[in-house]
Amino acid sequence: MLGDHRLVTEHSILSVVVGSRAYGLAGPASDTDRRGVFAAPTRLFWGLDKPPTHVDGPAEEQFSWEVERLCTLALTANPTVLECLWSPLVELCTPTGERLLGVRGAFLSSRAAETYGRYAADQFAKLRAHRERTGDVRWKQAMHMLRLLRAGAHVLRTGEVLVDVSDERELLLSVKRGEVPFAEVAALAEARSADLAKAAADTALPAEPDRATVDDFLMGVREEGLDSAVR
Repeated sequence: MLGDHRLVTEHSILSVVVGSRAYGLAGPASDTDRRGVFAAPTRLFWGLDKPPTHVDGPAEEQFSWEVERLCTLALTANPTVLECLWSPLVELCTPTGERLLGVRGAFLSSRAAETYGRYAADQFAKLRAHRERTGDVRWKQAMHMLRLLRAGAHVLRTGEVLVDVSDERELLLSVKRGEVPFAEVAALAEARSADLAKAAADTALPAEPDRATVDDFLMGVREEGLDSAVR
């Protein structure tokens, strides 16, 4: 069986930068967070021990999904995975990776209203609970809650995943620094939640993702993987 890190170094099809650098919110000390996709050789699935669904590393702040796992998560409109597929900072993209990006629209559905809304609501609930318990506000969490609410409405309206939010850089970084009163942050969250609900009501996205297109892509990857040597 190939080592986990070799699956990433030898079989990656896509590698992108995510996080603050992709959002347009980076500062001098910001980390470089990388996410990627690897396609394990098909023969590795034939034995009792299957290849991993994800791998940490080998670089710091690097995380990669096996392509089938990525597809499964993307079909649920997982915001973290969708950001990987729409990141503007692409460091590696093989022909197979290009085909993955070519079908990324097939992952989108009106489920995005639920996933983005739920992620943001969960963060806001944790913010309130922490504030009530300690008196402190986790301002970075507040910033990402606002970003997610905007991103959710954007994908429902446009069919594209919003990653770069540099047009709101000053607002979002002010929230992160704790310069915006919590009451104003809560009001912004309420307004953006209402906008997300309106976008969901008016969206042209289908109720379900296009599983057939994704399945065709994945079957093609597995057929190609028959030629990958297992050493």
